[in-house]
Amino acid sequence: MLIVQNTIVSDDIADCCFDCDLQCCKGQCCVEGDCGAPLDKEEIPVLERILPDVQPYMTEAGRAVVEKTGVWTYDNAWEPCTPLVNKRECAFVAWGEDGTAYCAIEQAYRDGKIDFMKPVSCHLYPIRVDNYEEFAAVNYHQWDVCCSARKKGAATGVPLYQYLREPLIRKFGQDWYDELLSQITSQP
Repeated sequence: MLIVQNTIVSDDIADCCFDCDLQCCKGQCCVEGDCGAPLDKEEIPVLERILPDVQPYMTEAGRAVVEKTGVWTYDNAWEPCTPLVNKRECAFVAWGEDGTAYCAIEQAYRDGKIDFMKPVSCHLYPIRVDNYEEFAAVNYHQWDVCCSARKKGAATGVPLYQYLREPLIRKFGQDWYDELLSQITSQP
């Protein structure tokens, strides 16, 4: 494991290769699971503010859930997360014609309707961050829906920390990322 500023980083972040293969997985990370996407508390008012511009991209079922519960709920550990439709897919899922799950928030962002890309936990996935009182644990969440991304990453040789460079900098800052790179490249 690596210690970067106030984080403990799993070796998997440096050792594993990853390159999302959306054509193969069809965005199942937005659909499978028992909880919605983890939310930083500062993201909740942002989601509430941008909701009117995101709603046109959402499914009818997603809009109904958000109308009933709001833009967030609690996960199994009583941490804030996005609500789910039918206890399965994120309420902010939008479906492509080919059956691929997309993020309605990200699509509104890409279309210039809002200034928020999507929750940082989604941007970071498959990295998950667990916050503790004195540090954060940065771990690779490995599960079957991303097996095509691991295969593609192995073929392209893209390490997970490089694949997720932008969201890691978004979450922790450039200095943190530079320190991570320094530690990875100095390993024997």
